[in-house]
Parts: sequence; structure tokens; C-alpha cells
Amino acid sequence: MSNATSTTVLPISASKLRIERADRLLLGIDELSVTGDCTAIIGPNGAGKSLLIKTLAGLQAADSGEVRWAGAAPQHTDRRRVGLLLQRPVLLRRSALANITYALRAAGVQASQAKEQAMAALTTAGLEALAASPAKVLSGGEQQRLALARALALSPEVLFLDEPTASVDPISTQSIELMLKSATEHGCTTVLVSHDLGQVRRLAQHVILMVKGGIVERSPVGRFFEQPQSAEGRAYLAGDLLL
Repeated sequence: MSNATSTTVLPISASKLRIERADRLLLGIDELSVTGDCTAIIGPNGAGKSLLIKTLAGLQAADSGEVRWAGAAPQHTDRRRVGLLLQRPVLLRRSALANITYALRAAGVQASQAKEQAMAALTTAGLEALAASPAKVLSGGEQQRLALARALALSPEVLFLDEPTASVDPISTQSIELMLKSATEHGCTTVLVSHDLGQVRRLAQHVILMVKGGIVERSPVGRFFEQPQSAEGRAYLAGDLLL
């Protein structure tokens, strides 16, 4: 198993993050801390939502500022405790079952346990009947469910998700939401980028609204939808904030 040097990666925080391209500010975050429950990051296209979660997850380097996991620089030994699920899942050219089994074995799970845990993960995702099917021939929704099942099988402490249901069918959307609800209830902190405000209401406890690379509002989900505190929040809910 991984020899983690810390007992937790939470909180995951950012301070004075800056990412610029061609003199354009893509991401400018002064202070942010994420811990517990489900936080939804919303905002118009180009607001920097995906860039933010990739930076917090350690996939994207910032031009300046820092990301800290549990108060320290991210450590390689803690990598498996922070998951990232993208809108287009990256799957191995193997069966659905082998995709999960491989990830578990790479994380140090014994072979005798990995297959059993992988089948349990597929069952949770409603994919047990497709265990032997090549991952690449599954539908888009099935592939996303498989990718989420694989991520959750590793028992991450934090899971970042970038529009996980943007291009999937209604059945897969429902399955993914149920999986995420269960993960949150069992202690996994989830950070979800989504344009689906109904989904945000169903899953999130906290909302972060981003505009032009920065955070303009952060509040409990109920308060945001009932009484947004910023002009940008009111405009976004009215469908008037497009850029």
C-alpha cells in the first residue's frame, strides 16, 4: 500500500494563485479552502472552473501562488488520496473489470482482493453485466460510470469532477449522482464543476461562483439560489451572465 506521510490531505487550499496566457488572466484566486461535503463550482464558459480544479488536484502548475494539502506542499505519496474525473474519461484498452482491477493493483491491493473489490465497484455503478466488455466499446455514459467507479474504488479522500454528466444519458446521470451522494455521505469530499444547476441543488452543500478567473461569490447552496449576494450571482441565475 502507499506509504502516505500524512493522515489527511484536507483541507486543500490555494493562496495567491495566478495563471496567465498572453497577458490574459485565466486564474486569479487570492484565498480558497476546501474541506468536507460537496462543493459545486459554477460560472459561465471560460470562467476558469476546470483550470482551478486541475490546479488544486496537482495536475496544472500555477505561474505563481501555491496549493497546499493539509497545510503542506502536495506530496507524491498522497496522490492516490486525491482523485480527478474529467468530462472525457481516460480508460485503458482492457475490459471494464480490468480497468478497475489494474488501478487497485497499482495502488497496492493484493490480487486476491483486487478482483473482488473491482466487481463490487462495477455493481455499484450498475455495470456488473459488462465486466468482460472492452471499456472502449461501452457507451459514453457507461464509460463515465466506469471511470467514476474506478476512482471511487481507490477510496479517495477528495474527488474533483469536471462536468461528469455533461455528455451522458439520463440513466447514467442518475447513477453518477447516486454514486456521488453515497461517496459524500461516506466521507469523501467532492468538488464538482457543473453547468447543471438542478444537479448543483441535488448534490452540493456549498457553491462557488467564478467569473473571469476569479471567485465572486461563495455561499451555502440554499442561500445562493434563494438570495445570491453578488450582482454576478443574480445575473447568472437569471441567465444573463454569459461571458
